[in-house]
Amino acid sequence: MSAAMKRMAALVGRAMTLHRPDVVPHVSSVFTLPAWTPTPPHTCTHVRYLAAKQGKGSGKSHKFNQKPPKPPKQEKQEVEIKQRMTVSELAQAMNRDLDHVYEALLNTAADLDDLEPDSVLEEAWIKEAVKTSGMKYKWAKLTETKIRENKEVQRQPPPDPAVLVCRPPVVTIMGHVDHGKTTLLDSLRKSQIAAQEAGGITQHIGAFLVQLPSGEKITFLDTPGHAAFSAMRARGAFVTDIVILVVAADDGVMNQTVESIQHAKKAKVPIILAVNKCDKPQVDPERVKQELLAHDVVCEEFGGDVQAIHISALKGDNLMALAEATVTLAEVLELKGDPTGLVEGAIIESRTDKGKGPVTTAIIQRGTLRKGCVLVAGKTWAKVRFMYDENNRSVTEAGPSVAVEIVGWKDLPSAGDEILEVESEQRAREVVEWRAYVEEQDKLKEELQVIEAKQREHQESYKKEREGMEHLSWRQRKAALYRANKHRMAYRAKENVTSEDLILPVIIKGDVDGSVEAILNILSSYDANDQCRMEIVHFGVGDISENDLSMAETFSGIIYGFNVGANKSIQQMATKKGIPVKLHRIIYKLVDDLKDELSSKLPPAIEENVLGEASVLATFSVKVGKKKVPVAGCKVQKGQLDKRMKFRLVRGRDVVWEGSLTALKHHKDDVLAVKTGMECGLSLDVDEIEFQTGDTIMCYEELEVQQKISWNPGF
Repeated sequence: MSAAMKRMAALVGRAMTLHRPDVVPHVSSVFTLPAWTPTPPHTCTHVRYLAAKQGKGSGKSHKFNQKPPKPPKQEKQEVEIKQRMTVSELAQAMNRDLDHVYEALLNTAADLDDLEPDSVLEEAWIKEAVKTSGMKYKWAKLTETKIRENKEVQRQPPPDPAVLVCRPPVVTIMGHVDHGKTTLLDSLRKSQIAAQEAGGITQHIGAFLVQLPSGEKITFLDTPGHAAFSAMRARGAFVTDIVILVVAADDGVMNQTVESIQHAKKAKVPIILAVNKCDKPQVDPERVKQELLAHDVVCEEFGGDVQAIHISALKGDNLMALAEATVTLAEVLELKGDPTGLVEGAIIESRTDKGKGPVTTAIIQRGTLRKGCVLVAGKTWAKVRFMYDENNRSVTEAGPSVAVEIVGWKDLPSAGDEILEVESEQRAREVVEWRAYVEEQDKLKEELQVIEAKQREHQESYKKEREGMEHLSWRQRKAALYRANKHRMAYRAKENVTSEDLILPVIIKGDVDGSVEAILNILSSYDANDQCRMEIVHFGVGDISENDLSMAETFSGIIYGFNVGANKSIQQMATKKGIPVKLHRIIYKLVDDLKDELSSKLPPAIEENVLGEASVLATFSVKVGKKKVPVAGCKVQKGQLDKRMKFRLVRGRDVVWEGSLTALKHHKDDVLAVKTGMECGLSLDVDEIEFQTGDTIMCYEELEVQQKISWNPGF
């Protein structure tokens, strides 16, 4: 074929490729040659001319070397992603249902069992799910968040020494339970506080202003000595100037005595030792001082700086000497306060009063508190409506070192919170909102840390799972993962069904915040969740309410009240709904009751009681019908064998058989029991067991015994 013919064939092929039938007819009609006929040299030019002419006539221009157009590329769906997306948010962004997202996550390290619609996904999981779905992702634009202005209120700078005035010392009575702390205060102010306390032990912090015959004033704080009230003692130590450590001469240094010393030293507060109950016969106060040396409390007679006063709180012996020692130490400390400026103080105790609402007992540390002052404490605030002293008398103002009850709080603050005065109610709201915001942010950070730790754990387990799939291709790996997780997908839309664990939901109500705090501290030591899980579903201050009953009914729980009441209608409603309401006035009795309740939830344990033992002396067989039954000739060594009980055949240290007897005979008589020293013959409920001389036959019974919870709160 000539070069011209080859060019012609190429031209025709190109025209057909371009889908231009308008060019091909012209070519075939103008130039038709037999096969392998040489083409005149003008042929290609003529063809180009005709093609160009044809294109011109149609108003189109054509280039023969143009490539065929490619089909339009299908655009991938674009998904906007962001940090900390949940499963439901990703499904919404992808415009797919939840099952699609779960299936897309099969090839990731995500644990589908734990993934809920509101579960947060890792960045790598989000990207992988989008890619697996045949989509592409882009980061959502971050909205600019304003940095929130700090609205916290701060303590004032140190006052000008010129405005300082002398103030009464704040003295805390501390020591072991039943060593006479409250009785000492009763004698000082001629009251009967100890008789009013349930069980004769102090279960609250009491704050009293005592005026001595000499005119000196001392603010006393009486803290509980029971082990459960450690937090109250710590609070008392940190708001005090002097600690009077009461130690009974007959008991000596005890656990709470040591703890009180530690609180005082941590707060850097001086100690005065009051050795109580010195009126009892055969007591040795010097022994107490020597025991205290081991705890770095050195009395003056041993070369230290701790004053030691021997007293009898019950009889009032030597109390004035103790008061004078306290006043003298206060003068040495040169205690002064600033009665001007904004109020600062500390909440000693808080409670809810039926007529007054939220009430707090506070020690004023700076400024002078008056009606109308706006205070902030914790996440609540107050406009002071009323103030009362320790005798429930209304007062108009309270200066430094004065203990006062404050009425007017919007919500109940916590014991131990700091009180700060602000300029207006608006400012108080700003401070409370800021503190709530900070607490929320801190909580989010903690949750994020937990989530990240959980994700790391999942990542490690995922790597271990994939170690056996390294030789597979990604398609094979995906198929294997899908097969392994297919059962999870079937139950994704249903609720997770867990086994019925033993759970005791508990609701705690107390008379004051400190009591609730002490109970919760005790319950936080609960360590028997493997036996029965205890859940604190609600706690609060005040009497048992209808809301408490509703919550107990919802959770099938039990209500414990400490020093609170439940009116007749509440009790009737609780009885009607079958809700247990247990009221206590002594904390350790409440804990004992709770332990009994937890123990009652446990299934009974099976215990064996061995009734008797017999030794096999001889073996023989007895023909019964067509078969031979092995029989053991025995002698009862101890106890008795009772045919109605269970038996065990022991050979050496191994148990060969357990079951029942088919026959028990004494001589030729069928008997129900044989006693110690008697001989008998017996056969078992199975024929395969062969007796051997020296075997032991044990008779025992199984008894159901109520289990006890293993939790030990320490008292």
